[in-house]
Amino acid sequence: MLVVTLGDVLLDVVVRLGESLVPGADVPALIRTGTGGQAANVAAWAAALGANARCVAKRGVDQAGELAGADLAGRGVEVVGPTVPSANGVVVSIVGRDGDRTMASDRGVAPDLRPEELDPSWFAGADVLHLSGYSLLRSPIDSAAERAVALARAGDTRVSVDLSAWPAIRAYGPVRFRERLDALAPDLVFANEAEWEIVGGSYLPAPLAVIKRGARGITIVSEEARLDLAPVSGDVVDATGAGDALAAGFLLGGSLEEAGRRGLDAAARCVAQLGAMP
Repeated sequence: MLVVTLGDVLLDVVVRLGESLVPGADVPALIRTGTGGQAANVAAWAAALGANARCVAKRGVDQAGELAGADLAGRGVEVVGPTVPSANGVVVSIVGRDGDRTMASDRGVAPDLRPEELDPSWFAGADVLHLSGYSLLRSPIDSAAERAVALARAGDTRVSVDLSAWPAIRAYGPVRFRERLDALAPDLVFANEAEWEIVGGSYLPAPLAVIKRGARGITIVSEEARLDLAPVSGDVVDATGAGDALAAGFLLGGSLEEAGRRGLDAAARCVAQLGAMP
């Protein structure tokens, strides 16, 4: 199976606090760096779960871009896309003692991916094209995402979209975002509860949707059915990337319950460690 993702390959800096931040003071923390970005995370987890994976992203030729790209390639992901002499994106995740995380993101050159920079061969033979929702909220990458969908649909490729971030959707405009989803007509969407509500709640933006409910598991919704699955129990060290791991597991296919269970297993593996990479 070949999973192709489109979006960001970022340098990920994860900071797990030993105690609460104090203004003007220094507190102990465990800090790790590696690859991040939704497209990179999904591709890495897909590869770790046995699929072939390719990640399409525009990257900067700087230390952050070189480190992120090399780390992702070392995890068995084919990294493609233009590189330019500019700053790569960086995301900083602040993880509290309860494992919950807050993120600050500088997307660097990733949103500058242009449709004419896409090579049709990157999408040939793909079973799934997975789009980061961030790729639909900025230009010119939004046009690149539309072209990628057209190229993928020239073959027998499913298209999935992760809605990504409710504040970004709110800033973009929920109605405008729904219109964009309707035009893309994805086969599958992933959303957390806040993202699901901001695009309309009962509105189903694809024939199949997976609603991520954190510690309460997931709900799989179609026009015909609704399936609730409980999470896999275990320790929570860091929630960063859990939704991306879940998406990768689900995309590998099978019945809805099989796909959901595989996704939940991957998410449990992800939250038990520091950082989003498998």
